[in-house]
Amino acid sequence: MEYLLESIARYFEVGGYVMPPLALGALLLWYALGYRFSSLQRGGGQYSVRELLDRYREGSWQPRNGIVEDAIRRGVEIKRSNPPRLRAWLDDAFNEYSELLNGYRVLVRSIVVVSPLLGLLGTVAGMIETFDSLQEMAMFTADGGIAAGVSQALFTTQLGLVIAIPGMLLGRFLDKRQQEIERDLDQIKDILCSTPAEVGER
Repeated sequence: MEYLLESIARYFEVGGYVMPPLALGALLLWYALGYRFSSLQRGGGQYSVRELLDRYREGSWQPRNGIVEDAIRRGVEIKRSNPPRLRAWLDDAFNEYSELLNGYRVLVRSIVVVSPLLGLLGTVAGMIETFDSLQEMAMFTADGGIAAGVSQALFTTQLGLVIAIPGMLLGRFLDKRQQEIERDLDQIKDILCSTPAEVGER
């Protein structure tokens, strides 16, 4: 444990003043990705939206979890109440899923963009230190000299990319899942609005 703490302290020292924001960005990124992964659950297994609607109407399936499952339950209940403008009612009801679907999406994208820039800032700071050491002909100083400047330049660039690349890949995967769920929600509204009122009755 002590060795781990010493290693972390050394990394912070090598990275310079850009290390705290990079570390904070990494923590926020993985928290946001974990939240999006847990919340973007479709539900319903491999069944299509139409199959799930039919099974729910027949009483052979009850929604348990997942956005699409909950939307089917809510949509069928609204249809059974026979409102005068069904589509408007469904739009209002399904708008509640927007906040869940877009949760931390902007944060993930922002960190993915900012992390390499912070790494580049650390690179510039490291190169400045390197050139200062060269100007003073100080290969090794109390602050590290040329070696410290080069280490900071390379380390911060690497860390910025290590944060950004997984965040970009996982973020795109979750964005694709979000788009699929949004298409399912639109399909639920289309099917419910295009079927006769009596079909919605069990």
